[in-house]
Amino acid sequence: MYFTTLPDHSQPGFDEVQHFDQFRKHNIIFNAESKESYCDDHVGCLSIKTVLSGEEIYRVDGRQLAVRPGQFLVLNNDQRYACRISSRERVRCLSVFFKKEFASSVLFDALHGEEFLLDNPSDDGIIPEFFQTLRQITTDMGGHFSGLASLLETRGYDEAMTDEYLVFLLRHLVQVHRSDVRSSGRIKAVKAATRLEIYKRLCIARDILHSSCGAHIQLSEIGAQAGMSVPQLVRQFKSAFQTTPYQYFVGIRLKQAAHLLQHTGEPVQDIAYMCGFEDAGAFSRAFRSVYGMQPTRFRAGR
Repeated sequence: MYFTTLPDHSQPGFDEVQHFDQFRKHNIIFNAESKESYCDDHVGCLSIKTVLSGEEIYRVDGRQLAVRPGQFLVLNNDQRYACRISSRERVRCLSVFFKKEFASSVLFDALHGEEFLLDNPSDDGIIPEFFQTLRQITTDMGGHFSGLASLLETRGYDEAMTDEYLVFLLRHLVQVHRSDVRSSGRIKAVKAATRLEIYKRLCIARDILHSSCGAHIQLSEIGAQAGMSVPQLVRQFKSAFQTTPYQYFVGIRLKQAAHLLQHTGEPVQDIAYMCGFEDAGAFSRAFRSVYGMQPTRFRAGR
């Protein structure tokens, strides 16, 4: 099923039970724009959330996640969450909800070799649990998202063609999960269960950094929210992600600044301030160290 508008939960007569019942029966795609939208409490199926413009806020397990362009969020099957859009400009969101039977079939195929599948053609109905954390959209995944959106906008909804795109999106999640396992394996701990738990907490810390782009950060506050001491946070973050929390945070700010330079006409000094830099000089030095040129030259070459 395909929707170009988000549901209005405040509309008189809106039947939430009937609306959410569809998610158990169909793959569902929302490709919609909105300035105001909310869902205060939903137990969902496996889904992928991204935005093509603007920002959508999710609350998962008591923490707030800001999904922005170039990022996506995976929510697991039966995960309880809330989401909200509140913006002066229209936010364009793209959300894909996978029917449980469809997802389990695709993931079973992706996780097993051809010899095994020949002897076991039926899936086991199990959906792996993914790390629910903000991620950068890769070139391949961006191609799947843009291709899916273009197909829906130009040719309308066709179940067979749409499902083919959803197969590749789900297979990409398997690659993401394997990358997470490799990252967790770099964590300094003896037991595998301990490494996985530390990695989950590091993902919480990383999400806090993403959601604090324009603010000043305190490692003690991030550590407290992630359930880690500052030394452990810095040490294990470097092990898992090959960079320190602060270096990672600066990278987030610079990516946001590069996006604003390319897609807005805001003055460089204003962009520096919006992205959390104290002055244009410090911003220019940091930007040049990563992108190899001054912000004004970067903007001129867009």
